[in-house]
Amino acid sequence: PDKTVYLTSPTAGCPMAEQFSPEAVRRYKQEHPDVPVVAYVNTTAALKTVCDVCVTSSNALNIVRSLEEKEIIFVPDKNLGAYIAARVPEKTFILHTGYCPVHEHITADMVQTARNAHPNAALLVHPECEPEVVALADYAGSTSGIIRFAKESAEKDFIIGTEKAVCERLSEECPDKSFYLLADSLICKDMKKTTLDDVLCVLQSPDASHEVTLDAQTASLAAGCLTRMMNRAMEIKK
Repeated sequence: PDKTVYLTSPTAGCPMAEQFSPEAVRRYKQEHPDVPVVAYVNTTAALKTVCDVCVTSSNALNIVRSLEEKEIIFVPDKNLGAYIAARVPEKTFILHTGYCPVHEHITADMVQTARNAHPNAALLVHPECEPEVVALADYAGSTSGIIRFAKESAEKDFIIGTEKAVCERLSEECPDKSFYLLADSLICKDMKKTTLDDVLCVLQSPDASHEVTLDAQTASLAAGCLTRMMNRAMEIKK
């Protein structure tokens, strides 16, 4: 809170983060008292104020397993929630209907088309994809997990089932390997709103329209949700 944060493109948001409100979380809590609410990090600060612990796609499995409760409310991504639920069968999950538009529209038919075009390529997808797509993958994991898997794998050809930028980055960093985007439509329009010109403009003349501000209460409560995640992650490492 003692630092200044600028958003270089004020209209660049996250459709998934905006699909769920703090009021909806409160209703869930009223209907399911004593059930912890686990929030994917792709949520607003306001939503984090009413949730119990945050998770990323890379630490969600371990964080959820570490919770003492046997019932979990997972918001907002139904697909990441389903991915975790399938791997933690000892717990019961209440899932919201939220989703990432980029990953949600990937279908099993699209996977088959990509495999037909590149029969020797390994399929790497993000767990924000539908369960039937994840089931067809050779590897499912976070963005960092996909990048690490591709770099360390002995395979030379990969189909990348997440946002286009990941495929582009891997192509640059692993020139000895071939990467194919699962579908040309895997582009996040919000991510692409941020340009180099935007960054330069803010660096040269930042103004209030680009500054991200939070009231003290929201900042404190949202930070608590994040801090609980970090504390659990540190405990798990021990």
